[in-house]
Amino acid sequence: METKALLLIDVDGPLNPYMALSRRRSPQGYRRHRMRPTGWETGQALPVLLNAEHGDELLALTDRYELVWATTWKNEANEWIGPHLGLPPLPFVDWPLVGGSTGEGTLWKTRHVVAYAAGRPFAWIDDEIRERDREWVAVHHPGRALLRQIDPLVGLERHDFDALARWAAEN
Repeated sequence: METKALLLIDVDGPLNPYMALSRRRSPQGYRRHRMRPTGWETGQALPVLLNAEHGDELLALTDRYELVWATTWKNEANEWIGPHLGLPPLPFVDWPLVGGSTGEGTLWKTRHVVAYAAGRPFAWIDDEIRERDREWVAVHHPGRALLRQIDPLVGLERHDFDALARWAAEN
């Protein structure tokens, strides 16, 4: 049996276009939710924008991908994000540290994503991916990889889902 590629999903940026929160209106299809994940138990709840249709779009990719949370929400994405999108509980990358400098000019997540993939092909959607991350992955990951930067002002769009489907079909 062929192993599916991993689809590593960041929340803030791709699913929650947090930069749009400063606008008076949410992007089309998004609904504002108030959440209390770790760190937000008191005071104002965290505003999160989610588009319920993204759950169906992600589930439509599961014939080719294993969905995995790659977010600082870690397992809390299963409690706070997944239910609003109609997603089942997903595995998650359990970051040993959140944030920090790599000394290589890459996003702090990059080396952990490669370690999690353990040679498997993967697509990663995140708003903080840069060219240096792509270069680092190309050198340090033996399998195929697609690193897709998502605009945190608009979140995932139709062309992003199409690109993920095309890439998986080439596998």
